[in-house]
Amino acid sequence: MTYQETLHYLFSKLPIFTRIGAAAYKADLQNTISLCKELGHPEKRLKCIHIAGTNGKGSCSHMIASVFQSAGYKTALYTSPHLIDFRERIKMNGNEISEESVIKWTQRLIPLIEKIQPSFFEVTVAMAFAHFAEQHADIAIIETGLGGLLDSTNIILPELSVITNISFDHTNLLGNTLEKIAIQKAGIIKPGIPVIIGETQLETETIFYNIATRQNSLIVFADQQYILKDARHEENILTVELADQIKGKNLTVSLDLIGEYQLLNLKTVMASIDILRVAGWKLSENNIAEGLANVKKNTGIKGRFDKLHSHPTVIVDVAHNEAGLNEVFKQIDRLNYQTLHIVTGFVQDKTVDLILNIFPKGATYYFTQADIPRALQFEKLNEMAAQAGLNGEGFKSVKTALNQALSRAKTDDLILVTGSFFILADVYAFLEKKNRK
Repeated sequence: MTYQETLHYLFSKLPIFTRIGAAAYKADLQNTISLCKELGHPEKRLKCIHIAGTNGKGSCSHMIASVFQSAGYKTALYTSPHLIDFRERIKMNGNEISEESVIKWTQRLIPLIEKIQPSFFEVTVAMAFAHFAEQHADIAIIETGLGGLLDSTNIILPELSVITNISFDHTNLLGNTLEKIAIQKAGIIKPGIPVIIGETQLETETIFYNIATRQNSLIVFADQQYILKDARHEENILTVELADQIKGKNLTVSLDLIGEYQLLNLKTVMASIDILRVAGWKLSENNIAEGLANVKKNTGIKGRFDKLHSHPTVIVDVAHNEAGLNEVFKQIDRLNYQTLHIVTGFVQDKTVDLILNIFPKGATYYFTQADIPRALQFEKLNEMAAQAGLNGEGFKSVKTALNQALSRAKTDDLILVTGSFFILADVYAFLEKKNRK
């Protein structure tokens, strides 16, 4: 099999949540256990950090990985979904898994795949663990896919569990209250393993505390330990001053992820690093500073308030639920521009009618859809947006929508692209091709 033939097999043969939604979700861990057994249980040979949460888990995963890389550790990173190439999901020291390795692990698993019919995500998780173990990773940063308790990644025994925050997303699978969602996310808390909670929330604080207590796990609420003193933008760097309530001192950190929602994620990362240092991981102050200042360079993270174009400015962000989008819009409000243009699209199982109500009423909209079965049709999105008081028109492809926005926007305007990972994936591919010309 070639790499393209292998991808075709994985995407066409296996149910994939990001394309078809809930039908691909397997609410137990047996398939993942069987796949890993076939590969010699690589997860048992890994030291891991397990990260869950509604928003921010990807950013926190990349930040922590970057710090470990700067400290010289062989650092594995598993995240999802990918934006352009499948191999983005599985990285060692910022380098994507090779095409040959993807082919090798897929061929190794095909007989079992044909027998047990696992999901795409279950196969990907097993592949990642096998690759990381084969590469003798010192540490593996593992981001959950969906939830926690029944997520395929939840067969690991980590060094540390991290839960960034809880808000409404995937309510059809995880529950329709913050309390129910928190219980699912708290499924990654393991007996005797410390857990960091990124955000103290009235509805979930007691749930996390009680579960951690039952598991005899140290629990730290990051936003109670670290207090924001100051934050300022300096070109493409976010400089942050935090007060450490435990050590009784202030520290200043420079971060190359400039979305202001990263301020909460940074607290989570700093509290996580504190626990890891106590556990014996050698992460110096210089390692932390260098790692946080070079997250993009070290890990290749994309889609977090990324500026991709100037005159007009084009910013893309993977925010796709109410909590995440609210943070993006807050920062957009503080930028200087003449007119705001928004290119957006969603998948069918989001509460799009509620989400649209938080979008800025004064922007010009370009409603579109990604080329996947799960995409909400642009005609339907256009109708729903009109009912929410948003003015714009629909476009069948992301390329057409972005081209229209670029042609209409003046040099001092701002174009924001957000709403779905798949919308951003098409934008990255389009602008990359455009810039090569």
